[in-house]
Amino acid sequence: MDLKKHIREVPDFPKTGILFYDITTLLRDPAGLAATIEQLAAPFSGKGIDVVIGIESRGFILGAPVAERLGAGFIPIRKPGKLPAETRTESYNLEYGQDALQIHADAVDNGQCVLIVDDVLATGGTAAAAAALVQSLGGDLHALAFLIELKGLDGRAKLGGQNIFSVLQY
Repeated sequence: MDLKKHIREVPDFPKTGILFYDITTLLRDPAGLAATIEQLAAPFSGKGIDVVIGIESRGFILGAPVAERLGAGFIPIRKPGKLPAETRTESYNLEYGQDALQIHADAVDNGQCVLIVDDVLATGGTAAAAAALVQSLGGDLHALAFLIELKGLDGRAKLGGQNIFSVLQY
């Protein structure tokens, strides 16, 4: 299945000059959703992933079914103020602003094998913040997996030598 054919391109969202890849048109198609989850999970099958971390909010949509497919647990990384227990916080820059992410302080056990899942790798700030949170808790970051990678924004550079997998590249 050609997943790109199911992704809507929205110019000037969330601000002028940004081309947004809207995956809701892919996810509403049952075959598209199934193919997306399969392609995100397949490279990590049998790799001993203990937990999958999904980054708010589209990372939740993709990460939870990937975790189920891998027989792993699921952990959300959220925007500040959304998690009820003690958290760790990491700030980062977006291509169109600044933000922060939080994770529960007890979410990842020392040495657990972790896969981070999100919809898009753009400039790498969000992914780098998530990786820093996992490592601050002692997690063994196996890889970061993305549905879409925007190659021209060179987000990989911000992630150092991390293992990065992307299903689609633009």
